[in-house]
Amino acid sequence: MEQTARLPLIGEKAPSFKAETTQGPINFPDDFKGKWVVFFSHPADFTPVCTTEFMTFASMQPQFEKLNCKLLGLSIDSTYSHIAWLRTIKEKIEFKGMKGVEVTFPVISDLTMEVAKAFGMLQPSASTTQAVRAVFIIDPDAVVRAILYYPLSNGRNMEEIKRLLVAMQMADKNKVATPANWQPGEDVIVPTPGSCGAAKERMEQPGEDVHCLDWFLCLKKCPK
Repeated sequence: MEQTARLPLIGEKAPSFKAETTQGPINFPDDFKGKWVVFFSHPADFTPVCTTEFMTFASMQPQFEKLNCKLLGLSIDSTYSHIAWLRTIKEKIEFKGMKGVEVTFPVISDLTMEVAKAFGMLQPSASTTQAVRAVFIIDPDAVVRAILYYPLSNGRNMEEIKRLLVAMQMADKNKVATPANWQPGEDVIVPTPGSCGAAKERMEQPGEDVHCLDWFLCLKKCPK
């Protein structure tokens, strides 16, 4: 049970693995060096919610590519099942104006459940044979930076996944944080002062483009 439920935590290295995919064999994380990765699982091929998710991810793939991010899917199905399902999506399914969608990012075949177990994607109370809707955002150093989990019945918000990726990249680059409901271009939070003297100075001379709500909460314009 512990092996099945254990998942890598935020700040830990993502488990390494080799797997067969719809785009050929991969060696993770070596094949993704220098890239961010959105690694997500789905319960099964030929299921309605998963179909809408894959179409949406595939339609947004160029946006993720511009953010130096690769998409990587997984389910406990065979590569042949994946290919048949993805062909059906391209040839037959139309959803929210998306039609003829070709899924070109790799989808892992995990019949042995080894990868799903390594990432805690199997949760026995939900299902012992299907991976829940997990999302791991992994940085270019193969460190897990964010984890999202959804129930089997509800589709993910890909715009939120993209927003979170953008927020983390911006925060890393500029050493800032983002407030609730932050959207790209909005004000960001500057680091909290580490001493009474620094707090006093922050309030008296907050700096250019900085406005303080209190000594511990100051915002500034989003860096370009």
